[in-house]
This record gives sequence, C-alpha cells and structure tokens, in this order.
Amino acid sequence: MCNIYSHADPILYECRARSVRINGVITTIRLENLFWQTLSDLAGENQMTTNQLIAKLHDEVSAYLGAAQNFASFLRVTCLRYLALKTQAALVQAPSAVRPLASASVPTSLSASPTARLQRAS
Repeated sequence: MCNIYSHADPILYECRARSVRINGVITTIRLENLFWQTLSDLAGENQMTTNQLIAKLHDEVSAYLGAAQNFASFLRVTCLRYLALKTQAALVQAPSAVRPLASASVPTSLSASPTARLQRAS
C-alpha cells in the first residue's frame, strides 16, 4: 500500500475530548483530531462554530431517529460523508484531475503542519 496512510502524522489520529452544550446540557465528545478538523471545516462552510454544528446535527438526528445513539460514531460518519460529497463534487467539476492512488500527492490542506491546522481550529 502507499505511504500516504502509514506515514500520517500521529497527531491526526490522536484523540481529543471537547465539551459541547447540547440542549442546555454539557457533554463531552471524544474524537480523533482529523475528525475535529473536518467538523471545523464543515461548520465554517455553514457559517457556524463547531459547537453550533454539533448541536444542530444532534437535534436533526434526534428528530429523525428519536434519539442520537452512538453520537460520536455518527459524527465520524458525518465527516466521511462530507468529504465524500466534496470529492464527488470536485470530480464532476474536474474529471481530468483524477489520478491513480499510488501517484496521488497529499492534498495541500493535509500537507500543512497538522499541529498548526488543529491550533487554528481550536
């Protein structure tokens, strides 16, 4: 396999716990740093803070399913779906940019110092 995965900066998969207020109750959510960064990006695209986005997602999934069970996993899946949708949209706009995975370079947003990106997101 390619080194793009095995040589990832360990800070990306280090876990971080954050306190978030959901429906007036403070709760702690523990996610890997890369997921926190992705949630921050998604929140920014929607002109929200990360905490506002998380509260909104909690409200929406609770309204849809009646409860938000395993919410941290839901947030991880949300991040993956967000990235997949962004990738799909980019491929539709620029299909000639598709390269085989082995020759792909790390996206600019991921090649910058992970510590610097995470400090900006905090």
